[in-house]
Amino acid sequence: MTEFHGRRMVIAISAAVIVIVIAATAVYSMRDRLAKSDGGAALVLEAEDGVLYGTQAASAGSGFSGSGYVTDFIADDAELTFQADGVQEGLYRAVIGYRASGGEKYTELFLNEAPAGKVHLVSSSEFAEAAAGKLYLNAGSNTISLKRGWGYYDIDYIKLQKTKAEAAHKVQAELVNPNATDEAKALMAFLADNFGKAVISGQQDFGNIPWIEKATGKRPAIIGFDLIDYSPTRAENGAKSYEIETALTWNRIGGIVSFLWHWNAPTGLINEPGKEWWRGFYTDSVTFDLEAALRDKESEEYKLLLRDIDVIAGQLKILSMNKVPVLFRPLHEAEGGWFWWGAKGPEPAKELYRIVYDRLVNKHELNNLIWVWNSVSPDWYPGDDVVDIVSYDSYPLPGDHSAVSNYYDQLVELTGGTKLIAMMENGSIPDPDAMEQYGAHWSLFITWTGEFLEDGNHNSMEFIQKVYNHPNVITLDDLPAYIEKQKQKAEAEAGTTKK
Repeated sequence: MTEFHGRRMVIAISAAVIVIVIAATAVYSMRDRLAKSDGGAALVLEAEDGVLYGTQAASAGSGFSGSGYVTDFIADDAELTFQADGVQEGLYRAVIGYRASGGEKYTELFLNEAPAGKVHLVSSSEFAEAAAGKLYLNAGSNTISLKRGWGYYDIDYIKLQKTKAEAAHKVQAELVNPNATDEAKALMAFLADNFGKAVISGQQDFGNIPWIEKATGKRPAIIGFDLIDYSPTRAENGAKSYEIETALTWNRIGGIVSFLWHWNAPTGLINEPGKEWWRGFYTDSVTFDLEAALRDKESEEYKLLLRDIDVIAGQLKILSMNKVPVLFRPLHEAEGGWFWWGAKGPEPAKELYRIVYDRLVNKHELNNLIWVWNSVSPDWYPGDDVVDIVSYDSYPLPGDHSAVSNYYDQLVELTGGTKLIAMMENGSIPDPDAMEQYGAHWSLFITWTGEFLEDGNHNSMEFIQKVYNHPNVITLDDLPAYIEKQKQKAEAEAGTTKK
């Protein structure tokens, strides 16, 4: 694990403790109601009628449905479980009625004791609804559980509506940059052609290729690289990077190149124990104020922002000169707020993203970039005119290989079904079979490094082998560029032999 993903280890460990608890269940006789809900009214399961573990029913206040709601999701083992008997087999769209008065939260969803993804609960002092994605219910009996997650929220009900897996929408293959290079256009066309037909495999860090190849006999189609150590305030502290050179090597092999940028703040590094200079992209380790810098375009802070962008442009130009198309994902996970570029809310983050786009495309004429935005909320979306691909970073419970349909559906809604949808980072890889069953047509996944790949908990060896050898998963040997390069190599060797 890289040092800047330590927070994910803590979350994963805490979440793992939650999973240990086995819930009691409450039985609902609903064969008739479910039959009527097929194409008709939704089935609503009231939380207060469920079996509670470490939680309690309440009825104070107003705005809830039924006779009350369930509260006190505080203890690590707090949960609420429903059992549905006499269920028709099929896919159901799930919606959770909730209240999160203390800020945004999430809850962990389980189906038949197996993890089924996390559900984001937007801050709301009134009872509201949150999309929980889809659930494939077996004929007969099923259990549906909500476990603590972040906790400190109230649950009113779960609503189930019979549905079906939707076909992949037709995405725009045309890039937002009208001067995009032929190589960038070809890569985007390849992504668009395969959208809904297959998922493209990816892995963060070039150094993980031998491990994957030994385990699966395959190599990923995409390698994720990071511009982090090209940040001026890291270089000033002695950081060095060879990511650009390594990306050139990967491109020569025929692989797809993806870059993110853990941007060390241009200034204002606290640089003390626990907040060292190398943590300078974290909100808690800098004093840099993006909103203030953007407010005063004559300030030193704003000028340093532009300096940093120009430095990164110099590195990306090397890829451009070598005709390397790049999936470029600046300001990732802004919505989370844990990085300084998202700490001041959506407006400064969107403005900075558009500045980065304008400076790299119009000033530096970097036309080899395919622009990836990395947030689900409409409030954070910078606009269709500067985004080619929308994406989500998925870090569910270890071993949760669900389709992540709730976030996929939200991204479809975000762009009206016009943009390619990608999983630019993940812990546990979504199961290709589940993605097809649920109609979650993720274009690609890029598994994070360290324990997310190798610990056997997030992704078991057996599961990784299944994924990389799945007929609907594209690996390096399936890529047109790789195939062409292998053909040229074979022809060259044949010519040498004849001589």
